Amino acid sequence: MTTNPDFILADVPLSSRFLLGTAGYPSPQVLREAIVASGAQVVTLGLKRQLAGGAGDNGYIEIIKACGARLLPNTAGCRTAREAITLAHMARELLDTHWIKLEVVGDEHTLQPDPYELVEAAAQLIQDGFEVFPYCLDDLVSCQRLLDVGCRILMPWGAPIGSAQGLLNPWALRTLRARLPEATLIVDAGLGAPSHAAQAMELGYDAVLLNSAVAQAGDPVGMAGAFRAAIEGGRLAWRSGLVAPQPMAVASTPVSGRPFDL
Repeated sequence: MTTNPDFILADVPLSSRFLLGTAGYPSPQVLREAIVASGAQVVTLGLKRQLAGGAGDNGYIEIIKACGARLLPNTAGCRTAREAITLAHMARELLDTHWIKLEVVGDEHTLQPDPYELVEAAAQLIQDGFEVFPYCLDDLVSCQRLLDVGCRILMPWGAPIGSAQGLLNPWALRTLRARLPEATLIVDAGLGAPSHAAQAMELGYDAVLLNSAVAQAGDPVGMAGAFRAAIEGGRLAWRSGLVAPQPMAVASTPVSGRPFDL
């Protein structure tokens, strides 16, 4: 397990800052092994896509539960606030959890979240007693609106879902971290390499959520372990204090005076 006993997610203490998606794995066995390798204690579950399969869950949900991870059902595939609210209530009834990853997509090409429908849905779900994890843009104002309606956790995208492009706008993510110090911030979507996850953690983010980069890797189990190490390394680097970039060379070896600052 990771060494982050200080991570509290929605009042639940966790030792891992890696949240893992469960879609698109080559087999249930690979999914099971990837969850173990990742060390993830929270895994997402696309309820709408499972129901759309038309053949029940084929034991899929039980496989995930057997790994000991906490379920975070999501509203992937929803296009309106009303649709997402209805699906969230179904998820709570079926899976016995008030946690919901709220996804309301506003553009089919980029799968960009719809900030207006997202705020409307979040406000209603929080009134209904849910802990809402909104998948959102990295826009400061729309994130503030989500906090205003009661969200404690924000999940801004790094890049479009499944694109593996990494963090397209580090400045925006860094601004969110600086302006919203009390919010739990989790980078979600668009990561393709462990270095992308490390970069997110080095920005001071609390955790990372990803799916495709592991599920579609040549060796999903190995990749899950690689992301786990990167997330731990990035967090440790942030806690240790990164050296600020300099515009010019700075000699690392003094040519006179004391070799150490005492």
